[in-house]
Amino acid sequence: MPEQVIRHEFTVAPAETGARLDAVLAGRLQSEGLSREKVKKLIKEGRAELNGRVCDSPKAEVRAGDGLALERPAEAAAIAPEAGEVTVVHRDKELAVLDKPAGLAVHPCPNRPDGTLAHRLVAHFPELAAMEGFRPGIVHRLDKDTSGLLVVALSEKSRQALNALFAGREIFKEYLALTHGVPPQAEETIATPIGRHPTQKTRMAVSKAGKPAKSLRRTLYADPAGRFSVQAVRIFTGRTHQIRVHLAHIGHPIIGDLLYGGAHPAAMRQMLHAHRLAFLPPSADPQAAPLRFVCPPPQDFLNCLRQLAHRPLRVALTGSPGCGKSTLLRALGRLDLPTASADALVAELYGPGRAGHLALRSRYGARFVPDPAGPVDKKALTKALLADNRLRREVEELIHPLVDLEMEAFCDRHIPDGLVILEIPLYFEAGFHETPKNTVSVGVHRPFALRCKDLMEKRGWSKRLVERMESWQWPEADKMRACDLVLDNSGSLPELEAKAGELARTLMERACRADAERLENIRKTWENRPWTGLDEALEKHSLP
Repeated sequence: MPEQVIRHEFTVAPAETGARLDAVLAGRLQSEGLSREKVKKLIKEGRAELNGRVCDSPKAEVRAGDGLALERPAEAAAIAPEAGEVTVVHRDKELAVLDKPAGLAVHPCPNRPDGTLAHRLVAHFPELAAMEGFRPGIVHRLDKDTSGLLVVALSEKSRQALNALFAGREIFKEYLALTHGVPPQAEETIATPIGRHPTQKTRMAVSKAGKPAKSLRRTLYADPAGRFSVQAVRIFTGRTHQIRVHLAHIGHPIIGDLLYGGAHPAAMRQMLHAHRLAFLPPSADPQAAPLRFVCPPPQDFLNCLRQLAHRPLRVALTGSPGCGKSTLLRALGRLDLPTASADALVAELYGPGRAGHLALRSRYGARFVPDPAGPVDKKALTKALLADNRLRREVEELIHPLVDLEMEAFCDRHIPDGLVILEIPLYFEAGFHETPKNTVSVGVHRPFALRCKDLMEKRGWSKRLVERMESWQWPEADKMRACDLVLDNSGSLPELEAKAGELARTLMERACRADAERLENIRKTWENRPWTGLDEALEKHSLP
């Protein structure tokens, strides 16, 4: 019985000019699972042809337009159809474009002999049963935990044509990646070679001895706090783990990529998604328009992005002395909302060894901190501040930045919460409003006559002290006009506590809207973007 063989035929692409015969054939047949060593063996056995003539030299150089052929013994089809969902984005007689889910391996390998996309494809596309081997129709791959667009050939002729497009770098491929941090440059080309890691065989690495690799990275969204970014990455080569290695190499690994240093609690896999794909139909006339496909990222990608972008809404409670803002703060705290008081933070900063204590001792010596290990003399400090406006401004310039840092740390500890409430009496006067940081200002208004009565009767302030403290504030009318929301506290304590519940609901609704708007604004950075560079990408590229 004659030997059953599979014959592969290719035309050398311009980008492959000058390459060795075995390198070109191995690259074209990578999707067949043929190693370069196996290809070399087949060439030496006389199974390769160069322009119609047998060529048994793996080192033979090839030129653009050369015709190549390789025959190999047919293997019994060992891939069995398996049921499973396949999301088809496009299908015609020649090919199908799929949306591959994260967590699904593309083809079998020694440690995953079944349960792959290839097994599902054989069940979903009966025509693939005619193809031999373990990777029927597969012309490129995505990592198991990468989601998105994948093209599959539905015939041997189409497979060879698509392989030629990939080999000639005529496929436009763009990915979305969530990365740690924000790169300093908005856009950059990364053209560092990639090879197998010298000691960890499951990893790839940037290596001078590696194969040329080229990626173009562009920042679509940069987190204002610098914690993460959304990157669009075009690849011009298809090295294993290329995007993951290149982004890790520049110090911004993909979030969730455990292999390359991107671990993050918000991600259960590397947040990499094959977003856009374009190429000329493999058997169409040269004037045919390119096929273009866009695949939105899956829900886990969006969920991770939502967690990364989430910041609690900051609520700055402010008002004149005696307006009731401290009472309101306590009422909101009883509703299980995280609360903090700027005055309480100042008191903590004045504790022995704390930043405020050290700053006063350093600036004024023993005047307000008689004992380096003892507390701040608050009576002496308050008396001095009331008597000297210049000194008061000096102390404010010294202490307010420290208070701001403490409030920032408090907000960071409550990132999972929807909002945080900060009582800041001098919110406007100290300039905290100039860097709003996702803050809503809530002014508590109480008529001056009622405030003055409460301060004199309940706190024992003199009328002169009330007037002095009032002078440190903006005029109340100006202060309330500057606030985003104003809560009237002209009534009783029970009325104020009832209003606290209404305010909490209003603020939570506002926080939810802010989160949704933030996510929507980020989504817009990749939706409806122009296909920048598509025309060049559909020409034959070569690496610099």
